[in-house]
Amino acid sequence: MVFSPTGKAALCYRVVSGVMLASGDPVGDVEAWPGAIERFMAEARAHSWTPAVMGCSQTGGQVWTRESGLDALELCDEAIVDVADFTLSGRSVRNVRQMVGRIQRNGYETRVRRVRDLGPGELESVQHAAADWRGTDTERGFSMALGRIGDPADGDVVIATAHRRDTDAEGAGAGPHGDLKAVLNFVPWGRNGMSLELMRRDRSADPGMNELLIVASLQAALELGVQRVSLNFAMFRSALARGEKLGAGPVLRGWCGLLLFLSRWFQIESLYKFNAKFQPRWEPRFVVFRNTRDLPRIGLAAMQAEGFVSLSLPRPRWWRRGSGSAPGGGSSARAGRAGATDGRGLPVGAGASQASPG
Repeated sequence: MVFSPTGKAALCYRVVSGVMLASGDPVGDVEAWPGAIERFMAEARAHSWTPAVMGCSQTGGQVWTRESGLDALELCDEAIVDVADFTLSGRSVRNVRQMVGRIQRNGYETRVRRVRDLGPGELESVQHAAADWRGTDTERGFSMALGRIGDPADGDVVIATAHRRDTDAEGAGAGPHGDLKAVLNFVPWGRNGMSLELMRRDRSADPGMNELLIVASLQAALELGVQRVSLNFAMFRSALARGEKLGAGPVLRGWCGLLLFLSRWFQIESLYKFNAKFQPRWEPRFVVFRNTRDLPRIGLAAMQAEGFVSLSLPRPRWWRRGSGSAPGGGSSARAGRAGATDGRGLPVGAGASQASPG
């Protein structure tokens, strides 16, 4: 992290493969942003790192390009729901309304609370469930991932949980975590917002857990003092939206076709469609870079940071997550970040804070 000379603004960054990768806009007083950006650029020059920014806003991009001489390119759109405008009424949200109603009839209920309002025992249960429901050893998430869940220092973080009411007196059907079936984690965003950063669910739960908990969180938001909710970054959303329109040109249709092809391996179209269910407004987000020839290197570094690409050698079986102690008494290596992923390991943030249906 680097601070402006006044200490009123700061920039968070991570160095990956020689790329100094900042995430989003600077934090703090907008008038102090130039000072933080100047310190960031000085740090990059001192270490011969390639400077880059992922997911900054239009305002942030303008400040970056003006103060540093870097260039900006639109990368994705952030799905933001204004809580006061959200409703389950109308044809446009019929699918979400029907899915949520079906799940509730199947005996599910939701609870949306801040971390400080959960008891130690329940918080520990949520932490264990979230760890067990991770889909893969690889954690995904950088731009929108907090990196932990239920930390005592995160009292303002909002946790939404889904529970299935057990109608069997003997507890038949209850999983290893009791009636807990899904967890969503929202981090504070400014004074009156929150941002979705983690989605986990029991694979045996009914489809639609993510939709259920997002709707519950939006409905409870005003009571929590939240006026806006950020869901995810949808990569290349504008290209997909324009390519679907009547009269799209051959170049745009070709680009759209390539994105649909890549969606077989990356959540591009599915993430856009998922976010669109909640009728958000779309805010463009940008990548900031020094020159065009740096883009492939920045792209690779970003994919490494998000957890999509790993250049490290495969780890021995005894070194993998959850395997206990390594030979010789050493402790096992665990993923250090609780990235934004759902129960199947699918990402939830920038190209990740990414979600997937159910």
